[in-house]
Amino acid sequence: MEKYEMKREHDMKKNLIFIGMPAVGKSTVGIVVAKRLGMRFIDTDLLIQEQEGKLLREIIAEEGEEGFLKIENQVNASVKAKNAVISPGGSVIYCREAMKHYKKIGTVVYLKASYQTIKKRIRNPKKRGVVLKEGQSLRDLYYERVPYFEKYADITVCEDGCCIEDTIKNVLNAVKKYRKTTEFRKKLDNAPKSKLK
Repeated sequence: MEKYEMKREHDMKKNLIFIGMPAVGKSTVGIVVAKRLGMRFIDTDLLIQEQEGKLLREIIAEEGEEGFLKIENQVNASVKAKNAVISPGGSVIYCREAMKHYKKIGTVVYLKASYQTIKKRIRNPKKRGVVLKEGQSLRDLYYERVPYFEKYADITVCEDGCCIEDTIKNVLNAVKKYRKTTEFRKKLDNAPKSKLK
């Protein structure tokens, strides 16, 4: 069984945007994928920290969840990139303008992991800069976000039971297959109708 699924789109886009829960390896996998494909790597959490001059957890503590999401939306919606792997924070999926921008400039890759996998990897969500509402558990957050990840994903790569190298290989294979498929569909769409009969 293949460890990835794809939604077919007609446009082939050069950027890859990794989404998923904190601790799925968006940055770790992203850096290696960028190197192997000869692309730039952009971590938008670092862009946010640079812009604000504070750590994510400090921004969340001072601005609250809504204030942080406003900043996250603004930073992500203004990313200008070509031929880049972009790794935004897990809460970017709540940022409508940012996700609209990412869908326009790239292919969205959802790094999917089960709640059990995420729970093993995240010991202290607050220290990690995870945006939790008052009284919200990591489990609640996981099940709240999954439908958003699925909605925005062009490619989904499941990493349960995979080591990091397997996940990287699965991402590279999924991207290659997705690009081939979208190239073929684009050619079909542009072919004169008389040749298709």
